[in-house]
Order: sequence, then structure tokens, then C-alpha cells
Amino acid sequence: MKTSWSSKWFDAGNTVFLILLAVITLYPFWDSLVISIIPLEEYINASIHWRPHTIDLEAYAYLLEMPLLWTSYGNAIFVTVVGTAINMLITIMTAYALSKQHLRGRGLFMILIIFTMMFSGGIIPNYIIVKNLGMLNSLWSLIIPSAINTFNMIVLMNFFFTVPESLEESAKIDGCNDLGILFRIVIPLSMPAIATITLFYAVGRWNEYFNAVLYITEAKKWTLQVFLRAMLFENQAAAQSGGDSPSLLGEPIKMATVMISTIPVLLIYPFFQKHFVKGVTLGGVKE
Repeated sequence: MKTSWSSKWFDAGNTVFLILLAVITLYPFWDSLVISIIPLEEYINASIHWRPHTIDLEAYAYLLEMPLLWTSYGNAIFVTVVGTAINMLITIMTAYALSKQHLRGRGLFMILIIFTMMFSGGIIPNYIIVKNLGMLNSLWSLIIPSAINTFNMIVLMNFFFTVPESLEESAKIDGCNDLGILFRIVIPLSMPAIATITLFYAVGRWNEYFNAVLYITEAKKWTLQVFLRAMLFENQAAAQSGGDSPSLLGEPIKMATVMISTIPVLLIYPFFQKHFVKGVTLGGVKE
């Protein structure tokens, strides 16, 4: 089949556009990486950092020698792993129950759940609740209050609607109960959506910042993002005082901290990419 010139020009223009879009998207990450591995003098003398002329890993060495960094890493991993597991357990169970049209009170439950998407108690009531529950300065204050995301639950519930009822009826005839149907039939068939929502939850947990600043004051219980915030403040204060602190590595140490907090997500994402793309496109293409 012969391709017309208009189609060739469109394909060429589309390719150029996507390349430019990729460059615009990746450049901030590349710029941060370059700044993190160059000396402070080179950063000051160059306005645009296309490539490092001199590689200096002093910023990384300074950070990796800090025990608080590893403590914050451990806290962030705990909040991400445990928090995401709790998120998915509650989200899956709630979505599966509400996907059943015959559930008594389903309409009322949906109204109450959707209501929480529009209105919330606010920062002060949430803080009082966390305090009264004795979760201040505890990593559980970052997990329990946000144990479920309403939007993610509704997305997963709508995905469960696509599972044929005939499969569940056949399983019940074979003696399978509701939990068996959920874990043996519904979840395996819904893995693309579950993997996508798991990724959303995990990234949100890893980037946990506001609640950590609000509920946690002990440095040993900081998450990685709060440690990043503290490093930025320390660097800024040292620069203003004009002292000889090692944190006067300036912008390189800021970007090194950003890279250290970003790399784990970049390493995990490829393992979810296949399910993520399938989960996003599923429903848009029908056989």
C-alpha cells in the first residue's frame, strides 16, 4: 500500500513533536543530575548545564555519610510498603463490595463516599483526631488517616464491573465463597488496574511530605522528603551565614538530595510499566 505525501509529512511532524516533548520532559531531570555531580564553581560559572566538564561526587559523599539519610530512607520505605499494602487491601475490598448491585445500602454508601471527595474536615480537625488517637510522632500517622483514596476506589470499582457475572456464578456453583471469588477470579482478571493503582499509591506514599511535616517532629522519624526539606533549609542557612560548613556545596548538594530521593521510583517504575500502560488503555480498545 502506497503512503501519501501528506501522511509522510504528518508522521515526520509527529515524530519531531514527540522528540521535542521528550527533550522538554527529560531535560529538568538531566539538569539536576549534571548539577549534582559538578563542583560548585562550575555551577556558578555556567548558566546552562548540558554536560559536566568536571565530575565531583563530594555532594553525594557528604549525604551518604549522614546516618539521618539512611534512617529517613528506612522510614520512607516502611511508609511506602506498609502504607501501599493497607491502601490496596482496603481499596480492593471496598471496591469489590460496592461493585455488587444487590448490596443493601449501596446507594447510601456511595453518597457518603463521594461526599468525602467534595468536603473534608480540614487540617485542624484532622490534626486533633491524629493527636487524640495517640499517633503524633508515629509513622502510623502517615498511613492510617489516608488508608484509602476515594477516586482510586471508584476507578477500581468500575473496573470490577467489567468482570462477567457468569464467572462468579460458575464459581459459586463450584462452592467458592465471596473471598474465594475475589482472590481467585476478580483480582487476577483485574491485575492491570490493580498494578496501576498500586503504582499511584506507592508514588504518593514515597512522596509523603505535608502530613510528615504536620504530624512528625522527631528527626529520627522523618521520611525522605522531610529530610530533603531539612537539607535545603540547612544549605540556605549556611549560605546566608557565610560559614565553612560542608553544606556550602550549594546547589549540587540540593540536586544530589533530589536525585537520591527520585532514583528508587525510577528503578521501580519499569516493572509496572507493562501493567500501567495496559491499565490506562484498557476500556478504550474493544475486541
